[in-house]
Amino acid sequence: MLVEDEVIGLKSPEQATTRPAPTGLAADATLHDAVRDLITTYHDLNPTTIDTLDAEPSPLEFMRYVARNRPFIIKNGAADWKARKRWNAAYLKEVMAGQTVNVSLTPHGNADSVVNIPSGGSVFVKPYEKSEDFGMVLDAISAQGLHPTSSNGLPIRYAQTQNDNLRDEYTSLFSDVPPSIPFARVALDQSPDAVNLWLGSSASVTALHKDNYENIYVQILGRKHFVLLPPCDAPCVGEKEVLAATYEPKKSQNAADEDEVADLAIHVDSPPTYVPFATWDPDTPTLNTTPYSQFARPMHVTLDEGDMLYLPALWYHKVSQSCDEEGLCCAVNYWYDLDFGGGFWSTAGFVRGVGLLSMQAPQTESEAVR
Repeated sequence: MLVEDEVIGLKSPEQATTRPAPTGLAADATLHDAVRDLITTYHDLNPTTIDTLDAEPSPLEFMRYVARNRPFIIKNGAADWKARKRWNAAYLKEVMAGQTVNVSLTPHGNADSVVNIPSGGSVFVKPYEKSEDFGMVLDAISAQGLHPTSSNGLPIRYAQTQNDNLRDEYTSLFSDVPPSIPFARVALDQSPDAVNLWLGSSASVTALHKDNYENIYVQILGRKHFVLLPPCDAPCVGEKEVLAATYEPKKSQNAADEDEVADLAIHVDSPPTYVPFATWDPDTPTLNTTPYSQFARPMHVTLDEGDMLYLPALWYHKVSQSCDEEGLCCAVNYWYDLDFGGGFWSTAGFVRGVGLLSMQAPQTESEAVR
């Protein structure tokens, strides 16, 4: 719009030329600097500890955490659940007697993880899956938890199908847990998309990854140890496309006995596909680093029996576990669909994308040391 009003104090037409808006960064700042500033500013403004509540939040209080995308723990939040009072090896075997379940088998307890191969490069390896009698699965998991050295050479078992299994193959146990978490159901205005049971031992570790769900994680037996990173740390985790593979028995595709599944090998999937996955492990922070890994501030959380964790959508998490006196670690989680409306999903995707693009661009020596 052409303004015909008299302008007083204008020394030249060039003085009224628009200029780039200030970025808040140094004059010579680059895209690398902007990504670094995003990560460090987040950590400057947010604590590296997690709120611990003594009681369940109201739906309104819960939504405040969802809006901020921040986790919290409820100590003994599931202390009164039937599962906490009833579940042990004998009870689980009695209720599940005669039933078969899907179990994941790996040689190192490393399902869904990146494996470096001797010839160079890496593969993303999925577990060998097999249907077995539940009682046999539980006994094997207990043995590997109680006597890990005597289990050397045997596959590590982990019941972790993640497909709403507590309302499917473990439906006999479902009445021992709430069908939903009340504060989450009311606040999110939905029932859980999946309710999963996780049964394993300290031999199994879940690699760093993220999920598109609001997650309420409840520890029933043993302890779980989480390493957490917020979504803005996406540029820190070294996400790469990794060749997909699956553990399979060497002797036969139709494993019939323990000897046969004891010798698992990595088979590249056919046709070849690639999986985007984090390659940086915050527990070994000097390996597979990106220019931004040094700015990550991992949060470490341990869930005791009866504790509940709210794990917000898109938070990276690595999970290890400690067994109870029976060699078991058991948890239940509730996945609620992420609300893809609003700005969170698109903003998180933008942060990830810009971080990846910035690492494809050449980085000067001065940028690397900033």
